[in-house]
Amino acid sequence: MSAFQTMLHMQLSLFAIMLIGFFCRKKGMIDARTRGVLSDLLINIILPCNIIMSFDIEVTDKLLQSAGIVFVAYMAVQCFAWLVSRVAYTKVPADKQVVLRHGTITSNAGFLGNPITQGVFGSEGLLYASIAMIPIRIFLWSAGLSLYTKTDSRSVIKNLLTHPCVVAVFIGFLVMFAPFELPGFLSRTLNSVGGCTTAVSMMVIGAILADIDLHHVDYKLLGYYSLIRLIFIPGVVFAVLRLLPIEPMVTGVCTLLSGMPAASLTAVLAAKYDQNYQFASQVVFVSTLLSMVTIPLMTLLF
Repeated sequence: MSAFQTMLHMQLSLFAIMLIGFFCRKKGMIDARTRGVLSDLLINIILPCNIIMSFDIEVTDKLLQSAGIVFVAYMAVQCFAWLVSRVAYTKVPADKQVVLRHGTITSNAGFLGNPITQGVFGSEGLLYASIAMIPIRIFLWSAGLSLYTKTDSRSVIKNLLTHPCVVAVFIGFLVMFAPFELPGFLSRTLNSVGGCTTAVSMMVIGAILADIDLHHVDYKLLGYYSLIRLIFIPGVVFAVLRLLPIEPMVTGVCTLLSGMPAASLTAVLAAKYDQNYQFASQVVFVSTLLSMVTIPLMTLLF
């Protein structure tokens, strides 16, 4: 089966799971509190287990070199996304501009990117995605958060170093270099819990989308944003990395992650800090829906 067919089947499966979350929210089986609990469970427990087990592979010099390249490359990707956010929305009203800038700087690489990357590139791809999450988190808690509220370097460092997914990366490195294998029961436990990542993440996204009001949606503006987030940024990333002496998997992982839709946190933080959360929810909805088309097409590049 080709990468395109694999991704198409995976996207259809993800969409189906998302519909289950959508249905559960509409029927009241998932309310706002339950959705929050599921989100906390995903971020604090399930994703970290998934990340830790992605490091449980054979260590080679090539692997370590590639991991370092991923970190540097994705720092550059995030800087590029930040620059794009500064110039792309200058004519947009201030309340919407803040949301669009946040949605350009940050993406749903954690919820959506990790399971998709693992499905396309396997455990090694997930490892690279986990490394890339460090620059993503840096920008989320610095440039991203500063759009909604004031932040300082101490808060950025604290939020980064204490984030469960980043802590999981550090633990993963210990697992990778440990002179012994994890006990069988522990590996099985981590694999079982981490294996829930895709299902829980997509159900949470579906539940979030179920609360979005689609009336008075500015589809032209959201289409423009989606063009930047889903096509322009990953297109530039792919073109630049292809010119560099980088292994194809690194290029593929960075390109795939850079083409993820707006982060659900774009809407969550907008609501928390009294910004235009209705518009933010629309940004998440439209970009997520369009990504069901753009992400499978992206795999044709790999």
